Amino acid sequence: MAKIGIAGATGYTGVELLRLLISHPEAEIVFLTSETYQGQLVAEVFPSLSGFSNIKLSSLEFMSGDDCDIIFLALPHTTSMQKVPDFLKRNTKVIDLSADYRLKDPVIFEEWYSVPHQQPELLKEVVYGLPEIHREAIESARFVANPGCYPTSITLALAPLITEDWVDLSYIVADSKSGTSGAGRKTSLTTQFSEVNEGVSAYKIATHRHTPEIEQELSALANTDVRISFSPHLVPMTRGILSTVYINLMKDMSVEDLIEHFQKFYNGEPFVRVLPLGKYASTNFTAVSNFCDIGVQVDKRNRRAIITSAIDNLIKGASGQAIQNMNLMLGFSETSGLNFPGIFP
Repeated sequence: MAKIGIAGATGYTGVELLRLLISHPEAEIVFLTSETYQGQLVAEVFPSLSGFSNIKLSSLEFMSGDDCDIIFLALPHTTSMQKVPDFLKRNTKVIDLSADYRLKDPVIFEEWYSVPHQQPELLKEVVYGLPEIHREAIESARFVANPGCYPTSITLALAPLITEDWVDLSYIVADSKSGTSGAGRKTSLTTQFSEVNEGVSAYKIATHRHTPEIEQELSALANTDVRISFSPHLVPMTRGILSTVYINLMKDMSVEDLIEHFQKFYNGEPFVRVLPLGKYASTNFTAVSNFCDIGVQVDKRNRRAIITSAIDNLIKGASGQAIQNMNLMLGFSETSGLNFPGIFP
């Protein structure tokens, strides 16, 4: 049994980690932190966990990592930076769910997050935790940066195409819709019920912090600099992301050929489902699951591929993917604790 610690256990991603790991056959949760609820039992904070966990929440300052095989950091951005080196010195493996270590270039990190990176030497070691792209590196890693939710949906939509010479890398547009849980659990005017209900709104167009993360991964796959136009939107639902991605084709292709290409690329991937002809991704069918559903179409008039990609932002976009990474890092079955369908309706 792997001994698990979760820092930030009462945020949305933290409590999802806890909920999923409670049923993981190889996991034993031994330490939970929360600055807001320290001293309380986790089941007092979340009655849904009554009878499943009676661990008392502690402050992050008391988490040494000595009693853990692996630690999940579900903390606000920039909070993980100083803690990671201490855990690694104790030979504890770390999965960071924040953005602190996702970007390989500290200059780009400072440009987008407005603070200098405090541990730039660790950026050379950390592995970006998208298993479908970096599985082998994750298996031997001691430190993984868990991807963001938008980058997961968009990168998986584009990965089968980005290395092909029949796509135009100069024109890529990603239009994404997210539920309100993507903004985290802290109170915010923009995510209050009356502000969100019955409306859809765009935000941070061309300035969202996930943009350089997406471009970093696509550029590495293409072995050349790739830029995208990324437009996120907030929709009145709790969880889920739907990304619709557009990329121009350099030659005529049928939708049947495109679907076959995606099926071959993701053959054997346990958590990517390429949909059949005429079917498109929907958050209804990935909700509360670790699956990414991908549907494709060809706009023949404009010689353009259109890819739809749906995930649950809190699971495949965060906590479930983190557990998928843990399974790889610790030598467990990759699907362990995650092999369940979504919830519909």
